[in-house]
Amino acid sequence: MKVFLDFLKRAKVALIVLGSLLVATFTLVGIAHGIEQDWGNVIVTSGQISATTVDGQDYQMGYKLYVPKGVDETHPAPAVLCLHGYQNDHETSAGYAIEFARHGYVALAIDEFGHGSTTIGMLPRGYTNHKVSVCYGWDSQDDKTYSFVSGVDRYKLMMNFSNLDFFIAKYSHSVDKSTGTILEEKVKDSSMGGSFAYMWLASQNYVQADKMAVTGHSMGTWAAWSVSAAMCNAALTKNGVNYDITPRATILQAGEIFKTGTDAQGRMAYDKDEDGIFDIYWNNPLLLSAKYDEFNYFRDYYKTPINDQVKLGDQNANFLGVTNAEADFNKTFHENFAAGTSRRRNLYITNHRLLTHNHDAINDTLNWVSASNGTALSIASNNQTFMIKEWLVFFAMMAAIASTLAMIMVFKEIKWFAPVYAGVPNRPEKEKKGWKWWKAALITMGISAVTYPFLTQLGHGLFPFPEVVFSMTIGNGFLMWYIFLIIVMLCFTLIPWFRKKKKGTLDTDFVDLGMARDDEEHKKKFDWVLLGKSAIIAVSALLWMYLQVVLCQAIFQLDLRFIWPFFKGFNWSRLLMFLVYLPIFIIFFVLNNSKIFASNRLPGTNEKGFKAFMKVWWKYALCMVGGILTIVLIEYIPFFLQLGPGADLLFSPTFGGPFMSLLIVFAPQVLVFSVICTFAYRKTGNVFVGALLVAMMACWIVTGGSAILYTF
Repeated sequence: MKVFLDFLKRAKVALIVLGSLLVATFTLVGIAHGIEQDWGNVIVTSGQISATTVDGQDYQMGYKLYVPKGVDETHPAPAVLCLHGYQNDHETSAGYAIEFARHGYVALAIDEFGHGSTTIGMLPRGYTNHKVSVCYGWDSQDDKTYSFVSGVDRYKLMMNFSNLDFFIAKYSHSVDKSTGTILEEKVKDSSMGGSFAYMWLASQNYVQADKMAVTGHSMGTWAAWSVSAAMCNAALTKNGVNYDITPRATILQAGEIFKTGTDAQGRMAYDKDEDGIFDIYWNNPLLLSAKYDEFNYFRDYYKTPINDQVKLGDQNANFLGVTNAEADFNKTFHENFAAGTSRRRNLYITNHRLLTHNHDAINDTLNWVSASNGTALSIASNNQTFMIKEWLVFFAMMAAIASTLAMIMVFKEIKWFAPVYAGVPNRPEKEKKGWKWWKAALITMGISAVTYPFLTQLGHGLFPFPEVVFSMTIGNGFLMWYIFLIIVMLCFTLIPWFRKKKKGTLDTDFVDLGMARDDEEHKKKFDWVLLGKSAIIAVSALLWMYLQVVLCQAIFQLDLRFIWPFFKGFNWSRLLMFLVYLPIFIIFFVLNNSKIFASNRLPGTNEKGFKAFMKVWWKYALCMVGGILTIVLIEYIPFFLQLGPGADLLFSPTFGGPFMSLLIVFAPQVLVFSVICTFAYRKTGNVFVGALLVAMMACWIVTGGSAILYTF
């Protein structure tokens, strides 16, 4: 008991900080939960729906349902299905779902195939062996708007989101390249489970099944097109009453345009039955476009930002059903909401990912759906609170991350872990300053910047990783990049090491690499004991944060995120993927921290106090995030100058899109990691604690909720 009391006394400050941050996390998430529920005016439930694919495969679909208070079987309300984008989950739809519910609508946000907690991967969606690049008329191989793709099945899947299952067979099935024969492989369900969810929502007794709409973002816009096509003229009998459940509106948040009328031959570009009859239609389509959308197909395939060139393009004019001269943004054409002919395209000064949280876009969507089904909103459309909830959850996430640092300091007061906290080595002759430091820093940033666009995209869709083993699509992009950087870092470390050793001039040991204690017994070899004790500390800190996350999910139905899925609880498939990817992440971050902190250590790193921390942190942070920030500038400065996204201009759209739009969340993420690593290195003097902790966090982010090909 005395030993325990002595420990509590020594760790008093760290434990107080730990407890305070815990209280802050749950307080902030609790308030966010209140806002999400509109303080009792909206009933929010989450869980899983038992679902079945079109070919009979059973699975569980993750969802969150928002029902306004007072809505029941005797007082049903109109409803909206919300579909998220690629690498996201149902919480990405929360901005729209929360506001629909606050304004009197039932809202259902789901996890699509391969995302969130849904227990089926992306591959059951199916794929074709060709891609379509112009979607407003008959595509052809001659004009290169219809072309075959090569590579592994994953690449075929990634490149064919726009080949929807209501297309003619030429588009929805693979084709023999030499003969043109239709093959059996096809896109099975491009709604990614959305059609099943729509039917489930329509069947609920508290829903007005004939007053429904569907909205989606990015990948979810293709799913929304597909849901609306599948539900076109669909009927449902509920409580003895027949309902036409055709969506009254289809709202596309950063979507690709499909022709909603007929072409010169009197046919749709993509006609379900190939019979020449216009039998698929979409009521009141509304396209919400981001001016600075990083994906070229959401800019109608133009290289420039969305501007007058896009406005005057054939694709946009066909969508709006007017001539090029008549086409315009923020203007309704063929206005007749009752007949379903209204069409509109709105433009917002934002980028692809932030459109999901744009106040004006949600405002316009609320009014559009209200007009489409003839049901007034219960409160003014500009009365919105969703971003308050988003920021509160963000600050809760930061408090939970900060608590891992407090947990690190708790272990400092346990004597068995004393070797981990030896402190920064007192080797002033090995510290880097001036041009010597900047040279190494610039090389580090340069290699990161040059390789990021190419290697991430290579791993994401082209490199033949075995899919059953490496099932995380975005994870494979980072895996490819990290493996390359690991090789580069090993070369920069081992080649000079062996050269000097051969010449007898070796003046570097494992202390200089941050991988051993600074004494005669340990400095000449890799310190496995130090690694093991550091791992216990890092794992404990991560488990402490994981506990907070799962409690927030269980109690408040909220995970820790901001705009993008960051930290959420694992299911078994995702936990397995975490363990599969983790070794590469650990090797990368250990070597990365060794190069940045230990081998390129700054003077003053061992000085105490916040001022001393900031003095060295900004340089360490620059090394970690500088290459990424360089890519951000290369991507967006030309964009803001109206020239177009940098990746498209310098390389090609192949290297734009997903990993470019990811930069707005990836760069801040690495910045937070730099704080953790700087703090841990200053407190311990080794690279293990910080590297292991951020490696696990990074791997958690990648595997926790983003797209997965297979589930187990």
